[in-house]
Amino acid sequence: MLPYKRSQRVANQIQREVSEIVMNRIKAPGLGFITITDVEVSDDLKHAKIFFSVLKDEDRKPTEEALKHSASFVRGELGRRMKLRSVPEIRFIYDESIGYGNNIERLIKKINEGE
Repeated sequence: MLPYKRSQRVANQIQREVSEIVMNRIKAPGLGFITITDVEVSDDLKHAKIFFSVLKDEDRKPTEEALKHSASFVRGELGRRMKLRSVPEIRFIYDESIGYGNNIERLIKKINEGE
């Protein structure tokens, strides 16, 4: 079994903290119902990719813009909440996998209805 890397522990902590920050601290217009689905942190802990999804497709672009403009605020909040020497640079990325999964599910349902 592979050891649990520090970057994975930091990623899990960032995911919890960012979820809480987005839900309770960001009051940006255009921010839809958002879920932080995953966080990837580089091994040197300098960069973090934060993946998110939204409930409705039409909320994607306004939510992306709101998160992009809030990134420095979120990073500052992470700095106050986490005990790290330096807080990683963060980048929000839309998680395509949920839409992809929904599309596959819709196609399977369509095939089953045709039989």
